[in-house]
Parts: sequence; structure tokens; C-alpha cells
Amino acid sequence: MVYEAQLGHPGGDFSSADILAALYFGVLRFDPTKPGDPGRDRFVMSKGHCTGAFYAVLAAAGYFPEAELTTYMEPQSRLNGHPNRNYLPGVETNTGPLGHGLPVATGIAIAGQMDGADFRTFVLTGDGELQEGSNWEAALTAGHRKLENLTVIIDRNRLQQGARTEETASLDPLDDKWRAFGWHVETIDGHDPDQLLAMLSASPKGRGKPLCVIANTIKGKGVSFMHDNVDWHHGVPNKEQYEQAMAELV
Repeated sequence: MVYEAQLGHPGGDFSSADILAALYFGVLRFDPTKPGDPGRDRFVMSKGHCTGAFYAVLAAAGYFPEAELTTYMEPQSRLNGHPNRNYLPGVETNTGPLGHGLPVATGIAIAGQMDGADFRTFVLTGDGELQEGSNWEAALTAGHRKLENLTVIIDRNRLQQGARTEETASLDPLDDKWRAFGWHVETIDGHDPDQLLAMLSASPKGRGKPLCVIANTIKGKGVSFMHDNVDWHHGVPNKEQYEQAMAELV
């Protein structure tokens, strides 16, 4: 998709792909034929620039035909560079400007708590995104309200646009920060499906806190020249790189 569109963020697509696959094919409760079902679990893709992976998973989950993926970022396509709920089923809220997803997800979880609903709310954030203060306002609110129906997953690949997160604005110790805001925190391998499924599918009942899952990942996972390489935060492979990447991924 990125190669054909000559646009995209493949590094983050690959770091988040395993997380998205675990959520949609092993955890989330949803019916793609009824995207507005009030009983559905909610998922917010806060790192909205990584639509390559997100749209691929939504198509595989049945929200729209996989053939439509060929229109990625074309004029008038529903598959924008950033997800838009007004165009595409399965998108809970528009994202792209970083730091908005967790606040929206917190509001959704509060509504579920007030209604006594049993749906869960999940949100996937980038780690560089956590430098946005709005995330910490939402984290404070969620901890205060003991939103056990809310789970944030941090794609902890330690890279952001142009540099490493720790060189830009250090996040560590990240786990202690979230605990200080009243969250239950777990750290896992974000590329291990067994760990992802076990952690994300566990019932939140009785925990009394929102859950923060720090998923250690690798930007550009699976493609040697993208592996942990800040240059592939956004970038487009040339023909030779595309063919090499496809061979390595197979």
C-alpha cells in the first residue's frame, strides 16, 4: 500500500501490526456488519498516521473489501492518510494530531462506566506521542475514575520522527509514571502473540484501575533495512527495497 501510494509511515505500521492483529482477531468484540452496535468493544487508533497497518486489519476483519486497499491515499478514497470515521466503518474517532486518542477513549470509557455497559475500550498510542500533555490529563482522569474498562497499549518502539524518544524528551521510567497516575501497568513483548492475547483478553473485572500495557516493539519489524531505523518513521521504499521487503516478510 505504501509503495503504491508513495506515501506512508511503514516503520510504525510494522511495530504496531502484531498488536492490531491480536486485538482484532483474538480480543475485541465486534460485528463488521453492525459497526454501530452499542455492545461492541471500542478501539481508538491514537497513532493515526499508521493507517497502513490499521486499514489492512480492518479490511481483513471484514469492515470493507480488501480490494479497496489499492485506493490507499488516492484522491476521494475513503482510506485517507489519517482515519476518518465519517468515511470508513470501524473507525471510532478521527485521529492523526497526536495526543487526542486517549482523551477520547477516556470519555468513551467514562460513558460506559456511567451506563453500566460491559463493553471495553482500547487505545493504541505511540511512545513519542506521550510527549503530548493531553495524554497525561486523560491518564489522571482515568486513574481518578478507576476506569477498569479502559486499556491503553503503548507501542514502545523508542523512535519518533527524527530521533529516539529518550533523546527528545525522556519517558523512562515509563511504568512508574503510569502507576503514579493510578494505573495498573504491565510490560510485554509487543511482537509475541501469546503475551498479547493473554494480557489483552484477561477480564478487567475487579481490577479497580485502568490498564496500561507497555508493549516493547521494534520500528520496522520484519524488514532488515527498516529495523530500528528512524529514517523509516515515514518513507517510501524504492522498487528494489520493496522487493527485498516483500521477500523478507514472506
